Parts: sequence; C-alpha cells; structure tokens
Amino acid sequence: MSELDDLTAAATLAADGTPAGARAAIDALPWLDRAVNDDRASGRFAAWGPSTVIDENTGTAVIARPLFEELHRRAGLAATWPIGNAGLMHCYGYLLSLEVTPYGLKRDRWVEGALAHACGLTADAFHPWHEGPTLLARATAAASAVLAHPAASATAEIDGRETRLALSSEAGSAALTYAVAPTPGGAHLLVTMFPVAEASAPRTEFTAAPRLRWNAV
Repeated sequence: MSELDDLTAAATLAADGTPAGARAAIDALPWLDRAVNDDRASGRFAAWGPSTVIDENTGTAVIARPLFEELHRRAGLAATWPIGNAGLMHCYGYLLSLEVTPYGLKRDRWVEGALAHACGLTADAFHPWHEGPTLLARATAAASAVLAHPAASATAEIDGRETRLALSSEAGSAALTYAVAPTPGGAHLLVTMFPVAEASAPRTEFTAAPRLRWNAV
C-alpha cells in the first residue's frame, strides 16, 4: 500500500465516530503520533489561533468528535468541541477527514502539489509522512512567509480584531494565508492556508464583505 492508501485506511478507522476508532487511526500512522508529540514539545501550536471543525460550506463537522478530542489530548491542548486549535485541526485533523467539500477533501492541500507549488516548493513539500520537520512545522513556516512577504494582501477589522489575508501571487494560482488577532490589539495568529486558482477572487470577496472566514472564530 502507498502512504496515501495508509492515510485513507486510518481516516476510515476514525470515521466510525468512536474513541477506539480515533486512537486506532492515529496509532496506525506512527509518523502522525511522532509529529504531534514533536509539535507539542516545541510549542508550535501557539502560532495558531482557534478554529471550528464545522465547515462553513457544508455546515457539518469535518471530523468526528472523538478524533477531535484525541488529537487535542495528545497535543496537550485544552479544547471544547467544536472549537480547537487551527494548526492541529487544519494539518492533522484534515488529514484524517473524509468529509467531501465543494473543494474536495480537506487533506488535498497537503497531499497534492498545488499549494506547495504556489509556495515555490516541490510538489511533495507538504507530504505529512516525510521524515524531518513535521507537517505543522513546514506549514507554519510557509504560511508565515506568505504573511510576512505577500504579493497581495488585505486587512479587515471584525469586532475590534484585525484579520489579514495574504496571497503569494497577485493574480492566477496562489497560496492563501489567513490570520486573525484573538483579541483587539493582539498579534495575528494563523488560521489556515490553502491554494486558490485565482488570487483576485478571495481578495475581492474579503474586502467587499468583512467577516470571520475559513472557520475562524
């Protein structure tokens, strides 16, 4: 079996919606448990803000509650369903999601090459099973780079909290990074990163209708 087949098999275990299935799913992927432990020890989750697992497009949870709780337990993070740490959810939770969205599976951003290419990286740069830096470490570095040096960006204030959209290109395909200040005057925390086919579209929508986006809370 390929690494992608192993990932699908683990996601199927988690999809049974039981605590035993959640534990079995993570344990079936030794690199995943090691990554979460490494990120916990290194404090990497602190760069990411809160996010809901209820997808704004489908209105349903992208992973089952037992998996949400097991991932946060292993990461050493307090969380109250359905709001958890965006880095943990958008990286590792999405890997184990079989929820189909209008844009495909949530894991596609990591296992396909579009996002990596948009970040100027090789197609396999975000493959989670690679040895070396964890997926979260790689995603944090790439998202932070886009946020720090965007080709195009926009900001909006929501209830006194600044939100920021950053894109790796002004037009055409791009990596989109989104960050939100958790409190008025606070520093931005990462919420998500994903590829877009046309950079101008989300920027136009972002400025036209200011609101919290992409499952930020």
